[in-house]
Amino acid sequence: MPKNSNNNETSKIAGKTYEVEDYQSKDTLSSGLATTHEQVSDAYMEGEVNPVIEDVAGEDVQVKREGYKE
Repeated sequence: MPKNSNNNETSKIAGKTYEVEDYQSKDTLSSGLATTHEQVSDAYMEGEVNPVIEDVAGEDVQVKREGYKE
């Protein structure tokens, strides 16, 4: 089976993790990781009392928690 020339590049992209320097990066992958990291960090720190998710129809659905009574 011949080796794919993109194999090394694909492995490099798949193995990329967030780094603080990504905020100043002009690279699409790095700046995307920085944006995603900031969004996740904000959501984690802020928390949600009544979290909702958007279903495929675009409507918000209340997230049910185990053992929680409304």
